[in-house]
Amino acid sequence: MSKLSDMNTPIYWAEGHPGRLNRESWTLELSGACENPRTFSWQELQSLPLSTVEGRLTSVTRWSVFGRWTGIRLSHILKEVKMKDSCKYLRFWSQRLIYDTSIPLEIALREKSLIAWAFDDELLDENYGGPLRGFIPYLWGYKSAKCVVKIELMEYYIPGYWELRGYTDSGEIEAGACVDVNDDGKLKVIAGGNEVIDFVKVNER
Repeated sequence: MSKLSDMNTPIYWAEGHPGRLNRESWTLELSGACENPRTFSWQELQSLPLSTVEGRLTSVTRWSVFGRWTGIRLSHILKEVKMKDSCKYLRFWSQRLIYDTSIPLEIALREKSLIAWAFDDELLDENYGGPLRGFIPYLWGYKSAKCVVKIELMEYYIPGYWELRGYTDSGEIEAGACVDVNDDGKLKVIAGGNEVIDFVKVNER
């Protein structure tokens, strides 16, 4: 069991659960608009400067979970591959290359945008997108791709799995009711916009 599981954080896989995955042999490929495309092993990723940020993963299905997320800032890994000035978007691919989603570069460069592998000091398991997942707290959760194996540095935008099925390309978080996983699933109100979000308790009647 994990903290995410203990809090009854929802588990959802559009493309089907991947089953057991091997963390030690996991790799992350970066390619596209960069001067030094490369594939990082799990061990190489662990040797890079780590970052821990506090933030919420918020689903378009209206639940949100807050915690400490640990991994590598996207801004750092983009420096490792020497991103070109022509790069405008990052396209994430999940294991099996069925699920993809893209985010603007300016969102990727923000402080809390990570390739994450831990939540509250526990390694992420497959239920919650381990070994590596995007953590993009500024946008709806479908922009935080799970089980990431590849990031393409793109000069133009390509709609991803859910975007082709009607979800917004921007992924901007919209105001409205939301379930707070950290507070026993209580219904609260979430602020809109694509900044880090705040909860405001609903007036109890």
